[in-house]
Amino acid sequence: MTKPRNPDFAADVAASFASQGALRGIGAVLETVEPGRCVVRVPYADAVTQHHGFFHGGVIGMVADVAGGYAAMTLCEPGWQVLTVEYKINFIAPAAGSAIVATGHVVRAGRALIVTRMEVAALDAQGRARVCAVAQQTIMALPAERFAG
Repeated sequence: MTKPRNPDFAADVAASFASQGALRGIGAVLETVEPGRCVVRVPYADAVTQHHGFFHGGVIGMVADVAGGYAAMTLCEPGWQVLTVEYKINFIAPAAGSAIVATGHVVRAGRALIVTRMEVAALDAQGRARVCAVAQQTIMALPAERFAG
């Protein structure tokens, strides 16, 4: 994997993650931040389900997007941030269980565009994982001042 350009990548990712109200709203937890890799967990709660009691597809897509985006951010320049350009997701099984876990991996890290691949698994009561979705995304990286209002 590519060496991080930012020695403080883990702290920067954690600070960005903590600033997102949407992630707090669904109970998301940042589990792992490594160069080119990020893992995010969401525990089961009524607020993240659809009408059959499975995790909602919108929540699954959101968590996949976050895991991929932060995996990308680990390889950005110091002071740079990321935005999703696009992502494609395939739902391959109902997301039933005690939690979902999204893992994002960087496929290719350019300076401005980063491609990631994500996998989301539902965990049963014993902690066994069953993949429920796979995704791929393109991320745009820019200096933080470009995001100022």
